[in-house]
Amino acid sequence: MNMKPFQMKRFQSAKMMITALSVILVISCSKDDSGLDADAIDRSSTGLSAETIAQLRTAKTATQKYRNVEAAKADGYEDINVVQENMGFHLLKASLLDTIFDPAKPEILVYNKKHDGAIELVAVEYAVPIPLTPNKAPEGFIGSSDSWSYSTKFNLWLLHSWVWEFNPQGIFNPTNPLVHLH
Repeated sequence: MNMKPFQMKRFQSAKMMITALSVILVISCSKDDSGLDADAIDRSSTGLSAETIAQLRTAKTATQKYRNVEAAKADGYEDINVVQENMGFHLLKASLLDTIFDPAKPEILVYNKKHDGAIELVAVEYAVPIPLTPNKAPEGFIGSSDSWSYSTKFNLWLLHSWVWEFNPQGIFNPTNPLVHLH
């Protein structure tokens, strides 16, 4: 190609522009504008202490193996027939019910069925029988961000942690408007 110097500069500028636009296009196509590819804990960490975030990460790491609902069932979690809109369906491991809070050992796993029928782990839930601590909410995550619910229906103190599915209402909110029953 025989080009004059000013034509060469224009050609190189155009080439750089096309390369830059290609990179931008690849990046924008690889990420969801809603941010759903970001980690649920990262997206919910505003206002939480480093210690609380570390405990939430412990919960997520410990429950990674339960992303497959069959693995949870094989490990003793049982369907308790609690299915609720903006939550999902719940599996309980009764042998964990006590007063000990361990982020790595949630008593309840919360799943949701997606449109395509796939089942996904969306949250972990901690449960303490009310008779074991009737007058005071159990100890939970470090700090004061978590909020236990007093459920007379189940006779349990309950604490949700949305470590797998982002919750715009907060990581410890009992319900999640992004989770729908299918």
